[in-house]
Amino acid sequence: MDETGMETAVDPIALFSAWMREAEASELNDASAGALATTSRDGMPNVRMVLVKQIDERSFCFFTNAESQKGWELADNPRAAICFHWKSLRRQVRVAGRVTELSAAEADDYFHSRPRLSQLGAVASEQSRVLDSRELLVTRVKDLEKKFPGEIPRPQYWRGYVLRPERIEFWKSGEGRLHDRFLFSRSGEGWRKERLFP
Repeated sequence: MDETGMETAVDPIALFSAWMREAEASELNDASAGALATTSRDGMPNVRMVLVKQIDERSFCFFTNAESQKGWELADNPRAAICFHWKSLRRQVRVAGRVTELSAAEADDYFHSRPRLSQLGAVASEQSRVLDSRELLVTRVKDLEKKFPGEIPRPQYWRGYVLRPERIEFWKSGEGRLHDRFLFSRSGEGWRKERLFP
């Protein structure tokens, strides 16, 4: 069986994982980058790119500053969507569902797996707030480097999030706009699969 085939797939997480493996081999940079959409309290949509760091049977995991715009919006409305687009493969996947936080231990593990400079940058940044100059950010990183010559503690506001999909839609480009689209929707403990018009 072709594990990357939408026609025969019954498990959308397995299909997504197969597509991700192909994307990692064909995309130049960051195959795991997805456009994360959240909404503000007044319903204004906001979208930005995030790296999805873990995909398993429960969800899609990403990490960010909980005091950023996306963190505030997820606190107000814990529902979100992520869109992956792999131009080299002419494929797209859209995922939508409820978002919850990962445990502190999981956030610690991932934070300390990152390069040291990335950890310092996460601590130094007051994400989504006004920054007077780049020099201020660079100075803060240098100061933190001196303050923490060893392990850098994960700030409480730097957290992991898990998007548990309720809908996953797969799209593959076809000639003459005869694209293929399949939507998987949660149905109890399983999935309902439907083909959609392109």
